[in-house]
Amino acid sequence: MITLRLDPNLEKEISTVAKNLGLTKSDLIRKSVIEYLGKLESPDAWELGKDYFGKYSSGLKNLSVDRKTILKEKIRAKRK
Repeated sequence: MITLRLDPNLEKEISTVAKNLGLTKSDLIRKSVIEYLGKLESPDAWELGKDYFGKYSSGLKNLSVDRKTILKEKIRAKRK
């Protein structure tokens, strides 16, 4: 259990918002803390790069499977 002191204006605002949302003040504060802590977590690699994954398409669906063969062919073509 946590007890905290709030200035009267903040407590009034919390009461108003909680009432408008149909929540108790405790529920509103609990949900707010959970959301805040969730935002503090470090994003994983997927979250950091999701805007860039699949952004540029070559149209080839076999690139991950045949990457070595494709690269070898490109190198051979340059040497000719």
